[in-house]
Amino acid sequence: MLRVESQAIYLALTLGAVGAIVGFFVARQDPHPPLAGPGSFGLFAAWSATVVVALISAVGYWRSRGRPGQEWKLELAPWTVVVNTLSVVITHAALAFLATYAVYLLLAQALIGLPVAGFLGAVLMALTFGLAAYVVFPSVARMTTQRAATLLMAFVFMGALTSAITTSDPVWWTEHFSQLGTYNDVSSWIFNGTLIAGGLLVTTFAVYISHDMHVLLAAGKLSDKSSPRMVSGLFVAMGAMLAGVGLFPVDVSFWIHTLSASGMAIAYIVLLVRGRRHLGGMPATYFVAVSGFLAATVVAIVLYLTSNLSLTGLEITVFALIFGWITVFIRFLGVVGESE
Repeated sequence: MLRVESQAIYLALTLGAVGAIVGFFVARQDPHPPLAGPGSFGLFAAWSATVVVALISAVGYWRSRGRPGQEWKLELAPWTVVVNTLSVVITHAALAFLATYAVYLLLAQALIGLPVAGFLGAVLMALTFGLAAYVVFPSVARMTTQRAATLLMAFVFMGALTSAITTSDPVWWTEHFSQLGTYNDVSSWIFNGTLIAGGLLVTTFAVYISHDMHVLLAAGKLSDKSSPRMVSGLFVAMGAMLAGVGLFPVDVSFWIHTLSASGMAIAYIVLLVRGRRHLGGMPATYFVAVSGFLAATVVAIVLYLTSNLSLTGLEITVFALIFGWITVFIRFLGVVGESE
């Protein structure tokens, strides 16, 4: 823990210095670039942060396999390690771009018309690079199931929200949620890319869940020996289906898109329904929460079938319930067996 924090500080200081040099020369353009918008300093900073974070994520996550408590990753199949690393890199890099550019957009609204000159450019880029390194390195070096869950939620939420905000069709919601991926513009690329990368991350997530459940099984905290394989297998299926929704937008292949979305929902429902059988040992409160998620899902479907809820409303509701349940499941999985 201490070593990771120390490395994060040194990395942040080093990249901060590099960022200051890069920012100074970028800001010396004539005329000076604006904070945000096409050809802006903020857009350059966002892409630069994406590259920096991608490199940190790749190296940091790959090296984390030898850290204390992470040795189990050395036993994974090479292709699994590659997929896990790829999903972690893509997710962190995409979040870096979205978060960085969002900050510069806010700054542009607060400082309307301010051009970025030399010293200001050096300070802003130093902060961009330094903060990116300091936040991302500990995240990839100490990746846990809980961290992966938080990363998944943040990534999917920010990607979907960014797509909805930037779409060329302000009334997309009158059709369905998947309409966001049909316009063949930047917004659609963000939406579909978020689903594909999110699907990859869910498969990575499944590896961590399987490991945690095997540990709990060995400690006698869970009772069903088949539970790690069943639960992680269904999470892999959910990840594949989520990626399928993005790979095959509804205007490209209606049937594959619909089957992928339906398959993800079915895997989620199976996990809820079979929970008591395969997750014996989980706290009773968890199963109360599961009953609530299941009831909410059934109510949403009934409301849709009776024309009291639009297709968009149903999709967003079920989507939110799935990721809400994942959060609850992971938090309870992390405290199974702990003292009151």
